[in-house]
Amino acid sequence: MSLLITSPATVAAAATHLAGIGSALSTANAAAAAPTTALSVAGADEVSVLIAALFEAYAQEYQALSAQALAFHDQFVQALNMGAVCYAAAETANATPLQALQTVQQNVLTVVNAPTQALLGRPIIGNGANGLPNTGQDGGPGGLLFGNGGNGGSGGVDQAGGNGGAAGLIGNGGSGGVGGPGIAGSAGGAGGAGGLLFGNGGPGGAGGIGTTGDGGPGGAGGNAIGLFGSGGTGGMGGVGGMGGVGNGGLGGVFGDGGAGGTGGLGDVNGGLAGIGGNAGFVGNGGAGGNGQLGSGAVSSAGGMGGNGGLVFGNGGPGGLGGPGTSAGNGGMGGNAVGLFGQGGAGGAGGSGFGAGIPVGRGGDGGSGGLIGDGGTGGGAGAGDAAASAGGNGGNARLIGNGGDGGPGMFGGPGGAGGSGGTIFGFAGTPGPS
Repeated sequence: MSLLITSPATVAAAATHLAGIGSALSTANAAAAAPTTALSVAGADEVSVLIAALFEAYAQEYQALSAQALAFHDQFVQALNMGAVCYAAAETANATPLQALQTVQQNVLTVVNAPTQALLGRPIIGNGANGLPNTGQDGGPGGLLFGNGGNGGSGGVDQAGGNGGAAGLIGNGGSGGVGGPGIAGSAGGAGGAGGLLFGNGGPGGAGGIGTTGDGGPGGAGGNAIGLFGSGGTGGMGGVGGMGGVGNGGLGGVFGDGGAGGTGGLGDVNGGLAGIGGNAGFVGNGGAGGNGQLGSGAVSSAGGMGGNGGLVFGNGGPGGLGGPGTSAGNGGMGGNAVGLFGQGGAGGAGGSGFGAGIPVGRGGDGGSGGLIGDGGTGGGAGAGDAAASAGGNGGNARLIGNGGDGGPGMFGGPGGAGGSGGTIFGFAGTPGPS
């Protein structure tokens, strides 16, 4: 069935248009009445008189029917106008209770939040206030019972970004503010902590731009300090001489670690990549951040993956090495430190630019849990370059297979396979050269 969408204004406009049509028809009928209802007889004979009388009768019947049609038309226009009035009144009646309900709700929250707002500077229910731009102001804390932390304000010139506000019992931490620009960029703000029961840590803010010096380091991701929640992602390093790093936040009791931030783009060396956050009891480690291009000497290595949960969880994968004239190595995979879990895969090495430029080595895979396989080693970077090795596979511990080694490039050796578990397991396959 097709839908009908209208509004009081549309109905009223249609009624006005129909009224205009009725007025035009009434004028036309009045103009036609005189010449059609009183015809001149063509001759003095009986036939001419009868013909004139017949047409006059038709004209009179037409005028009578037209009067009835116009009366019905007027009634229809009046009904449309009344419908538009009733429709508008109904909409007003519907909106008024909703506005009243919202006002009551806001008044109740104001009364409920007043004591803790006065004593502790935070509400019981509600989100924290955001920091103002270009001030580096911290985000306000979320409600003690429910609410997200406020976002940190961005930093002004030579000013760090504000930290994200922490949540209370249930809620996510606020995002860290972006670091301000300067000769050397300022640091991004750290993400706020998640709620004590449920909530994710906030992401860290990006580092500020360095005009001639180093870029600012990215802010650390907020921790998930409660039962359920993942750590926040670390902030990206700022653009500059050597961009900084933002590590991922820690996972909650049940939650993954946050990913590490990407290193900053460097005029000389690429900025360091962030390390992935560790999980809590159950959860996967965060991925390591990717290395970044260095326009001058050295590109940065990928960040190490975070460790898996203490009971169950996989290690996070290592970050990719940064490309460049001296490419960065891939990051190491995180370890599965608990009872069950796979080691994280090593990150691939960075690609080299130009003939004879060395490429990055692959990162080593992380070790498995008490029961679990080791991670696969990362492959060497691509390019038209000298030989480069692949990463080694991660080792298993009690039960599990070792990870396969990563492939080498340009005749470089492949990574060694990881060892199998001491109770049961097979060694990993060495990577091809």
